[in-house]
Amino acid sequence: MEYQSLGRTGIQVSQLCFGTMSFGEIADEETSAAMFGRCRDAGINFFDTADVYASGRSEEILGKLLKGCRDQVVLTSKVGVSTGSDVNAGGLSRRHITLGVEDSLRRLQTDRLDVYFVHTFDGKTPIEETVRALDALVQQGKILYPAVSNWAAWQIATALGVSAREELARYECIQPMYNLVKRQAEVEILPLAQAEEMGVISYSPLGGGLLTGKYGTSARPDSGRLVENPMYMRRYGEATHYQIAERFTAHACERGVHPATLAVAWVAAHPAITAPIIGARNLEQLEASLAALDVAMTPEWRAEISSLSYAPPVATDRSEEQGGVSYGGGKALK
Repeated sequence: MEYQSLGRTGIQVSQLCFGTMSFGEIADEETSAAMFGRCRDAGINFFDTADVYASGRSEEILGKLLKGCRDQVVLTSKVGVSTGSDVNAGGLSRRHITLGVEDSLRRLQTDRLDVYFVHTFDGKTPIEETVRALDALVQQGKILYPAVSNWAAWQIATALGVSAREELARYECIQPMYNLVKRQAEVEILPLAQAEEMGVISYSPLGGGLLTGKYGTSARPDSGRLVENPMYMRRYGEATHYQIAERFTAHACERGVHPATLAVAWVAAHPAITAPIIGARNLEQLEASLAALDVAMTPEWRAEISSLSYAPPVATDRSEEQGGVSYGGGKALK
């Protein structure tokens, strides 16, 4: 296992982060413990969870497993998604963030979170209030670094501007969705992260299972999130997604690499990515993702895999500049 800095924080984190969304839901405590132990044996020191995962059970299980190694692990959690029926049981108000972090600390049996993500954008709460609430938690020592997930680049940039203007703790890490069929992060989020020296731990490198070799234009397993979970069925419901998956699976087979392994390795090879978040429901699935550590992904190979998919349009719609031309047939403006 190799380690690298999480943005400009100076924290050294493993090449892979393990996401515990399965803990307490599709993975019982025994299976969760086995996967946690395997990750630690592999050298992973980076674990991600959220208050909403399995209604808090993910945090509870992870908290038990962290006993004896808490100071050797970089721990993240999240706040923002509704955790109950109460009208204020979600969002990014100072009130909910203040209550949410206390609940997460209690479930995780720790005195601080190394990285604390806002899990979603809250259009009802001013960005300034959210940033100030997170800064207060930093001053109290309950979180070390604020972070952001599922925000657009302009929203993140706005928050960074508020932090700079008010001299508040800024977002130091971004957690976007990113895989071979979901590449929107390449347009603005990943360039923003590089420009601002922010860490990036992207989620869903396997596309909810789409890129594991089980799916194609006419292939579907009997069970799985893409055939059972309405959210994932909608997220990956386009016919082009299954066409890409089929081409990718064929390529992986030609190279003699498990599709899941190659999918994780492709994400990890992007220069802006600090560590992909891998997840699993059992040890067998986990091993396929861990094997990405042994893939020697070259820029040429990554480009070949990328060609199996579709790059998203550039942010400015000046697509001609991607071909190196601009006014009068000359070179693109820099």
